[in-house]
Amino acid sequence: MYAIVEIAGHQFKVEKDQKVFVNRLQTEEGKKVSFDNVLLLGDGDKVTVGAPAIDGAQVSAKVLKHLKGDKVIVFKKKRRKGYRVKNGHRQSLTEIVIESIAASGAKKAAPKKETKKAEPKVEAKAATPKAKPAAKKATGKADDLKKIEGIGPKIASTLVEAGIATFADLAKAKPAAISEIIAGVRGNHVTDTWPAQAKLAADGKWDELKKWQDELDGGKA
Repeated sequence: MYAIVEIAGHQFKVEKDQKVFVNRLQTEEGKKVSFDNVLLLGDGDKVTVGAPAIDGAQVSAKVLKHLKGDKVIVFKKKRRKGYRVKNGHRQSLTEIVIESIAASGAKKAAPKKETKKAEPKVEAKAATPKAKPAAKKATGKADDLKKIEGIGPKIASTLVEAGIATFADLAKAKPAAISEIIAGVRGNHVTDTWPAQAKLAADGKWDELKKWQDELDGGKA
């Protein structure tokens, strides 16, 4: 006999005495655990399909050990942006062994009755929309903000619209404020070094700025 059962959000085809690796379970090692969300049972030529689960069917297993799976490397890169991110991930797993498959007789816990709580009455008040702060108008001749590591054409135009049009303006801005201004621009932007880069550009220290930018990764030191 075999069964298709849902365990920890995934479906498995299992048989008696089969060892299976599933997503981490809360059950301690050596303890028994049962699964009643059985979707299909097969016994020779007889196949029973649930709708969606088979009432009374149950798969019993024993937890052998908890472990972690093989490491998976995730690498992200953006062309011409100096953006590279490398992460590793090891999935937490549990090894179980199937001890029995029961076609009927399993008792499912009765669903809890939901009791509706009386919601307190709240007087509706007319919502007054908050006025958005007016964008500052750029004064003076605009600088080429794209010379700052991590700033592209879209971000540069967004900053200019917000009143940050020169290296001096950018040097005075806080990284958190810059992040709020460019929040609508897609991508993972690190603004920590932008004011310091802009200060060097405003002071005309291009050689020093170029040397520093060679060490940056997408604007992040």
